[in-house]
Amino acid sequence: MKKKYLIVIADYYKDITDGLLNSALKIIPKKNTIKVIKVPGVFEIPVTISKNLKKYDAFLALGCVIKGQTPHFDFISQASTDAIMKLSIENKKPIGNGIITCLNMIQAKARKKKGAEAAEAVISVLSQK
Repeated sequence: MKKKYLIVIADYYKDITDGLLNSALKIIPKKNTIKVIKVPGVFEIPVTISKNLKKYDAFLALGCVIKGQTPHFDFISQASTDAIMKLSIENKKPIGNGIITCLNMIQAKARKKKGAEAAEAVISVLSQK
């Protein structure tokens, strides 16, 4: 059955998020409708999904947060993860969390294929009866 997917991608680290997006697009069957919305940062992903909940069957949240010298990394990572989980549970719609949290750019580059894992998780939940 044809499904409608919304991919919300924070493209702050464009080279990393392009990899996340490309790996996810390889997994989602082509027969489905896929829309991509780009936002400036990870913190904007949950509200963008929330605004579009009624229009789509499934969602992917893609982005990258790299630890810096302040606790900002911890706050953004936890807040976005909590908000995505809450949206998914309250609305009974799958949201694949492909937001990678890394200590440095080397780790981020090594995890660019995590978008595919988020897409696989969403497809799995959609197929449940």
